Amino acid sequence: MIIIKSSREIECMRKAGSIVGEVFDALEPLCKPGITTKELAHHAEKVIRSRGAKPTFLHYGGFEGAICISVNDEIIHGIPGARKLKEGDIVSLDVGATYDGYCGDACRTYGVGKVSSEAQRLMEVTKESFFQGVRFAKPGNHLGDISHAIQEYAEKNGYSVLKDFTGHGIGRNLHEDPSIPNYGNAGFGPILKPGMCLAIEPMIMQGSDEYIIMEDGWTTKTKDKMLSAHYENTIVITEQGYEILTFGIKEEKHG
Repeated sequence: MIIIKSSREIECMRKAGSIVGEVFDALEPLCKPGITTKELAHHAEKVIRSRGAKPTFLHYGGFEGAICISVNDEIIHGIPGARKLKEGDIVSLDVGATYDGYCGDACRTYGVGKVSSEAQRLMEVTKESFFQGVRFAKPGNHLGDISHAIQEYAEKNGYSVLKDFTGHGIGRNLHEDPSIPNYGNAGFGPILKPGMCLAIEPMIMQGSDEYIIMEDGWTTKTKDKMLSAHYENTIVITEQGYEILTFGIKEEKHG
């Protein structure tokens, strides 16, 4: 069942989302060679708790990290640890914050120092695939319109989309209905209505869409060891279209 949020609930989610955005503002400048993923997670948790929120991912399903940090060929669910970032890496920071019982969830992929032109293009296409999809986030459209646009843009640019993991509804629970694949057919799926809150998250790969899950049970990598990028925002469907809830103050707004 897709839960329509009240104006009060949306305001709580707006606050949770703004805290997630603040984490990105704080972490992007820290993504430099030599920092460990555990240190990045520590900084993220400090920002989240200082704003009166809780790290949504910490202990979620047994996950041992305040945020997910995935590097290079790691697609999603990387566990923070002693790994040091190095020049040329790309790092995906997946951040969740729960404020007054409501969740915000978003991800950004950043370059560490100077990255290759191929890595830069992957990050740009991944981000743009989100915006290609979210253009269709308005009342009366189908969820499949968003999914189809993401897939079409990514594949047009020569990339693959991760099919077995999806975006999702969000609210009091991190994962709610509906599932939001990064592929599909326009004109299909639930009809979008004001008050729906959605976490839309393209996970895009340079090579094939095959993946492996590591022995830790969480870290998901590309099978061919090629790079992957991830870009996500929590949005709410409004009467006119949509509102993105997880932008940081320092982020350049799209369009």
